[in-house]
Amino acid sequence: MEQNISVLVMALLSLIVLAALTLPFLLHKVEEELELFLLVCGLGAVTISGSWSGHLVAEALKEPLAITAAVLVLGILFKQFGHWTAHAVHSLETKTGPKTLLFLTVLLIGLFSSVMTAIIAALITAEIIKLLDLTPVQKTRLAVYACFAIGFGAILTPIGEPLSTIVIAKLKAEPYHADFFFLLRLMGLWILPALILFAALAARLGTRPLTSKPEQKTEAESYRQITVRAGKVYMFVAALILLGDGLKPLAARTITHLSKYALYWINSLSAVLDNATLASIEIMPSLPKETLVFLLASLILAGGLLIPGNIPNIICASKLGIKSREWARAAMPVGLLLMVVYFILLSIVL
Repeated sequence: MEQNISVLVMALLSLIVLAALTLPFLLHKVEEELELFLLVCGLGAVTISGSWSGHLVAEALKEPLAITAAVLVLGILFKQFGHWTAHAVHSLETKTGPKTLLFLTVLLIGLFSSVMTAIIAALITAEIIKLLDLTPVQKTRLAVYACFAIGFGAILTPIGEPLSTIVIAKLKAEPYHADFFFLLRLMGLWILPALILFAALAARLGTRPLTSKPEQKTEAESYRQITVRAGKVYMFVAALILLGDGLKPLAARTITHLSKYALYWINSLSAVLDNATLASIEIMPSLPKETLVFLLASLILAGGLLIPGNIPNIICASKLGIKSREWARAAMPVGLLLMVVYFILLSIVL
């Protein structure tokens, strides 16, 4: 009887994963209310897996606060001082040209996300993109390239994003004794080429001048728009926390005894499931370095495929009004191709 219940639980959790992966593309209403939909998925997953606890409720209420506060405060600051940003971006383009402007923006945002956090990097990225004279499709592609770069760069230090924080925490004992620069040493050679690639892809969008000299303060968002966006980010992050915790039994049952090659592709689930959750299940001190590189590379790449995969995606999509289908259309081709390329290179080199 218990085994039958367990099978039923796994089946229902699998359906939730399938729904989270497909319904935003199949139903326009779901795409429009993605935050609420994922929150419902998260509540359902936690209920089905029986994971409710006071600690989880507190975590779901508390953890989004820092991200929401950053979105709110920086949104207000950009409203007040956005014209300075416009002047700085225009000045840089005047000196370097549009291609170099885009190349440097994505490369530097990616590199410095490891020290200024992925959240702040995403907010700055979205603000810059809003200033550029690009079509909506080009803005989406630029946001995708930048968020991929942020995902790669932020992992280099434990302050960049939750994924790197969890990895360092789990590997700080023997045999790795992971310190602040552990991930930089482990992943640096695999990260830098990707950052250059995404910067180069962004530069291709600079086919004409992208800015004009700001004569006055640029049109800013209203305080209501800033507050509503912050509220949506809060709901999004809370939903991912619940979804990640509720799906842990399914993830643990699925990935416990798989090879690094199988795990590499199963980690594509981080397109909808917070990659920090998967890292907390998969990363163990007993894993060899080669397997760690495999797992981390796949988690980073898959995290850029869909909007829920990473906090920078959520922030940029919310601030720029990018929908699920638009994001996937821009991210899937480059993301999946890179997953194949990295899989082949890692298999050969490691």
